[in-house]
Amino acid sequence: MTHSLPLPDFTHERVEVITGRRSGLVVTVALHSSTLGPALGGARLWRYPHWSDAMGDALRLSAAMTLKNATAGLDAGGGKSVIALSEADTLDDDRRRAAFLDLGDAVESFGGQYRTAEDVGSTTDDMLVVSERTAHVVGLPDSVGGSGEPAGPTSRGVYAALRATLERVAGSPDVAGRRITISGLGQVGSRLAVRLSGEGAILTVTDVNPAKMSLAAELGATWVEPGTEHLVPADVFVPAGIGGVLTDEVIDALAATAVCGPANNPLAERSGAVRLADRGILYAPDFVANAGGVIYLDVEARTPGHREEIATRIDGIGDTLRRLFDDAAARGVTPLDAAEAYAAERLSTGARVPASV
Repeated sequence: MTHSLPLPDFTHERVEVITGRRSGLVVTVALHSSTLGPALGGARLWRYPHWSDAMGDALRLSAAMTLKNATAGLDAGGGKSVIALSEADTLDDDRRRAAFLDLGDAVESFGGQYRTAEDVGSTTDDMLVVSERTAHVVGLPDSVGGSGEPAGPTSRGVYAALRATLERVAGSPDVAGRRITISGLGQVGSRLAVRLSGEGAILTVTDVNPAKMSLAAELGATWVEPGTEHLVPADVFVPAGIGGVLTDEVIDALAATAVCGPANNPLAERSGAVRLADRGILYAPDFVANAGGVIYLDVEARTPGHREEIATRIDGIGDTLRRLFDDAAARGVTPLDAAEAYAAERLSTGARVPASV
C-alpha cells in the first residue's frame, strides 16, 4: 500500500531524476547530506501513481536516512534511490536487470558521494547487477563475499528498541504476555514476529499480501484485515510496511500504548508525533528503531568480519532510545524532537565520533 505524503522541505545537496536508457523507468537518486561522510541508503523498487510520487518518496527517505545515520553514530550521510513502476508497468527478468543497470549508472554519476543497498522491492541479487556499473554499492550476496541481506540486523535492532519501549510503558522489557500488533509481514516484520512469538508475545498481525496468513497460523497469531489493525488493543503497535500509515484518523483511533517499528516515515504528518503524545501514546522514532540494518551494512563494509562488534552496536539501539526517552521527558518535548535534536547536533558540528549505540 502506498500512502500519499507531503513533500519535505528541499534541503538536499543533489537530486537526479532520469529515465533509464535501458529500462525506460524513472529512477530518482536523492543525496540529502554528506556532512558526516558519503551517503548510505537503499534502493527502493515500488509502484507509484505518478513518477513525482516516487521522487517525493526519495526526498523523504533520503532525509530520514540523514537522521538515521547521524543518530546511529555512523560516519555516513543520508541518501536514497527509487525505481518507479507505474500501475501498468510489467517487470520481467530482462527489464528488471535493465532497471538496476540504469540505477548503477545513476549511482556512479555521484562519484562516490552516495552508496546504495537493497531496500523494499529490491534484493541482494539486484545489488549484484548494480555492482556491474558502480563500486558504490553495499550488501552484495554472501555467495560473492558480500554482507548479504540486512533484514536480520534490522529486525534485531527493532527488537532492542521494542524492549526499551515496553520498559518505558509497562515497567519491564520482557515481551512475554505483551499484546503486540505487527502491521506488515515483510522481511523485517516476519522475522520480528517469529522472535516475539517464540518469547510468548500475544501477536496480532496483518499484511496486504493474504499469503502471509499462513505465517500467522504457524505462529498462533491473530490475523486481522489490513486497515483495521490499529483498532486492536495492544501494548505496542509495530508499523512494518510502507510509510504514512499513521494518519490523523489512525492516530485518533489507535488502541495502543506505544508505537515502535521498522517502517520508514510511518507518520503521515510530522505533527503526528505531538498528536500521539497528546493521547499518551509513546512514539519510538522510526529512524532510531530501524537503524540496525544500516549499522550492519556500513560497519561491515568498512571493517569486514566484525560481526560481534556489529551485534553489540545494534543491541545498543535500545540504550540510545532509553536516553532519548529520558531527554524528551526532561525537556517536555516528544521523542521525535529529542532524536532530531541529537542528529542535528552531530550534523551542525560535522562531528565524526564513535557510535552512541
